[in-house]
Amino acid sequence: MYDNIFSTNNMIELQELLRKHNKSITTAESCTGGLVASMITKISGSSDIFNGSIVTYSNKIKNQELNVRNETLERFGAVSIEVVNEMLDGAISKFEADFAIAISGIAGPSGGNEKKPVGTVVIGISDNKAHKIVDSYHFLGTREEIQLQAAKRSLKEIFKFVQKSLDK
Repeated sequence: MYDNIFSTNNMIELQELLRKHNKSITTAESCTGGLVASMITKISGSSDIFNGSIVTYSNKIKNQELNVRNETLERFGAVSIEVVNEMLDGAISKFEADFAIAISGIAGPSGGNEKKPVGTVVIGISDNKAHKIVDSYHFLGTREEIQLQAAKRSLKEIFKFVQKSLDK
């Protein structure tokens, strides 16, 4: 499902590229609940490029484990470019990774509001040199469909980012 966004073959290519350059990837996930990490580890041999990840579902754990500042969480909310930006920094640091994905969103069916409706997901990608891209998306569908689209979009974006960084 949603292979048009990111497929198993894309995942194999991403992992081969990381492996070729001796680079690693990590994830900090909230609304996807570890789905991105699961997709990465479905490929045999992924331990070469993936040391681990973290699911930071609550604000307390975002702060405690990724050093997302409470002030940032209170001012902007967990589903914000600012929080995902700090999640990226925390994930890179925690796992000593070369590349990171961070995701925070509202998968529904509850939790949305007028400013941030269900389907709002902020996805960030970065490298360990503080180059980042953090964008807000809006996905449609059931909770599971929103989670899957968010996970696959994050992988598509990191793949493009890694290609630009390493295929020079």
